Amino acid sequence: MGAYILRRIFLIIPTLVGIMIINFALTQFVPGGPIEQVLARIDGGGDSIQAISGAGDAGIPQQGNESGYVGAQGLDPAFLAELEVQFGFARFVCEPGFTGRPSARATECVKEPIPAWERFFIMMGNYIQFDFGQSHFRSIGVLELVWEKLPVSITLGLWSTLIAYAISIPLGIRKAVRDGSRFDTWTSGVIIAAYAIPGFLFAILLLVLFAGGSYFRWFPLRGLTSDNFDQLSMMGKVLDYLWHITLPVIASTISSFATLTLLTKNSFLDEIKKQYVMTARAKGLPENRVLYGHVFRNAMLIVIAGFPALFLSVFFGSSLIIETIFSLDGLGQLGFRAAVERDYPVIFGTLFFFGLIGLVVGILSDLMYVWVDPRIDFERRG
Repeated sequence: MGAYILRRIFLIIPTLVGIMIINFALTQFVPGGPIEQVLARIDGGGDSIQAISGAGDAGIPQQGNESGYVGAQGLDPAFLAELEVQFGFARFVCEPGFTGRPSARATECVKEPIPAWERFFIMMGNYIQFDFGQSHFRSIGVLELVWEKLPVSITLGLWSTLIAYAISIPLGIRKAVRDGSRFDTWTSGVIIAAYAIPGFLFAILLLVLFAGGSYFRWFPLRGLTSDNFDQLSMMGKVLDYLWHITLPVIASTISSFATLTLLTKNSFLDEIKKQYVMTARAKGLPENRVLYGHVFRNAMLIVIAGFPALFLSVFFGSSLIIETIFSLDGLGQLGFRAAVERDYPVIFGTLFFFGLIGLVVGILSDLMYVWVDPRIDFERRG
């Protein structure tokens, strides 16, 4: 097993590099860039897509414009050159013997564009050292920014996953044992209906019903904690935290709960029909002993082993919509704003960081298979 894990760890490197190459290449063809964002704000606009017309990635000149950027007319070329260097699209090359600060205003220095391939290698070299740089528009390190937003997304992902498993596994087992009964029929109807309801629609429904809409005001409308959170006792902080996360967690749990319940039921049904279950019953073993002593380990293999992947899917999948509706400032909002603003350090830094986490979670999923069923041997299969 050790050799298998070692091989998987080594495979992380080319996989992660491939992910970064594809996404970095795509950004070279996306209209707008961080410099266009700055120019749009200077011109009084909030969106570089509206402030430019057909502009490519930052650093790519447009024909008929000496400065290289549509909307840059009237701005000091030295200012634009400084922006390009600041955002990593160019560098200043100075004559030998120059001792001053390299800048566009130094006559001994010339601005030299940095090719895309070189920018990529510089970026990856920094990322290998876990140096993700600073956000272009927030003056804060990328890791600090992620760490600041992480509690919201962890809250949604972890609690939603735990609740989904706590409800879905017992319910799925009961549905499998009573397959075809009235209980199985009406619970399946509820589960399918829950799965069909879009998460954002269910979240809005919860707000209208329970957060000061037209009916009850049992839960807060927004935020993860109250304004006086720091003044509360320890128990008060816990209760305040649970009070705020109830509706967002319920809204983000609904779809994963439905999928996991049906997966548990079908997995149990497949195992119950196998020969070893009939043999155990023929020996006179109690039904609970048959279900939880024999069937459970085999049936739960795919369900329990999928815990890390399910956590990540809840962690990233619906976070943007849920965070927007409940006014939570988490990773979903961070990623959306970074994409709109073309904040490349945040985009690529978080992509690298969470891509690495996703690949490590894949290894953890394999280890979960072995933990649930020691008979599985990935090394022998390899």
